[in-house]
Amino acid sequence: MEDYEAQEVEFWAKLEEEGMSRSSMLRRSAAAAFGLTVFSSAGTALGMSRGALAPPVKGTAGGMAALVKAAKKEGKLNTIALPRDWANYGEMMDTFSKKYGISITNDNPDGSSAQENEAIRSLKGDSRAPDGVDVGVSFAIAGANEGLYAKYFPSTYSTIPRAMKDTRGFWMGDYWGAISIGYNGNLISNPPKTWKDLLKPEYKGKVALNGSPLTSNSAVSGVIAAAIGNGGSASDVGPGIDFFASLKKSGNFIPIQTTPATVASGQTPISIDWDYNNLAYIKGIPAAKWGVSIPSDGVYGGYYAQAVNATAPHPYAARLWQEFIYSDQGQILYLKGFAHPARFNDLAQRKVLPKSLLSALPSPALYAKVKFASIGQQTTAKNLIAQQWPTKVG
Repeated sequence: MEDYEAQEVEFWAKLEEEGMSRSSMLRRSAAAAFGLTVFSSAGTALGMSRGALAPPVKGTAGGMAALVKAAKKEGKLNTIALPRDWANYGEMMDTFSKKYGISITNDNPDGSSAQENEAIRSLKGDSRAPDGVDVGVSFAIAGANEGLYAKYFPSTYSTIPRAMKDTRGFWMGDYWGAISIGYNGNLISNPPKTWKDLLKPEYKGKVALNGSPLTSNSAVSGVIAAAIGNGGSASDVGPGIDFFASLKKSGNFIPIQTTPATVASGQTPISIDWDYNNLAYIKGIPAAKWGVSIPSDGVYGGYYAQAVNATAPHPYAARLWQEFIYSDQGQILYLKGFAHPARFNDLAQRKVLPKSLLSALPSPALYAKVKFASIGQQTTAKNLIAQQWPTKVG
């Protein structure tokens, strides 16, 4: 058994200790062991001929051994804009490095989707360039249209929902969440539960966004969610922009962008952000006594997308990173970070989702109300925000 296969068996064993059934763990262990037979088969080299120079376009179970070998030879992976406390990326990166013996350099961990695409442009041909990106969908579409990304179909591509992937293989959704309202229990005695609650005078100087909607997908999503909660929709984001304009006029909205540091310091007593970020603060920053509400008057969900840099300095490691992210192991690591993995339904149908992780999420009844925006709606919303936000909100 290869080292990386042994590591996965260990991973599933630890999940069992955290509440996963023994039968499920044994099924996964058997699958990992079976992988040894598949991966070791002769002549299964990633769907490409021996000695070919170009990296593969499509991953297969039979080609994993060759992909791992090529990636290990590169020995390095460059990621960008992956905060360790965002969707459990810290454990994700650590697990990948341990599993494959490949070091990771994660530049600009608090960067935005726009900055990720810009890094591909500005660092083209540089060994420091990101090998892949994790961006909002509208940014993924723009990046693919510009030719920034390479086609790559992970071996589990067919189990990613159709609505969450580019059929040409340039990008795929990796996880999704819902916009939530997080609050500091030390500073907020009457927690807001709806979008309309945020207009109350008691929240003056207390409401923040994670990022600017001019550059950040999470902030754009916050505006779309506010639109849904204030008479608009994913197709009509204007009411969301007007809502934040009202928040600013009342003095409730503050220009400080939420980060773990501002949550810890109390600078952002209320934060509009993805549920997986706000939920992570509960355990990550216990002194804040952080609480989380999913606003009942407007539940909006959105996903991020993975893409491989077309000129990645480590093209094989970039593709192995994709294989890892979309494997059962990688997808469950997202769930450990309170994010819904893209392959959630596939994992649920095969009963490999640990109940202990599912029980840590807010009520399924709230998520049942979630609304998603189409690609066209997201692009339109992003453009309207770019036009109106500077003058209406600033």
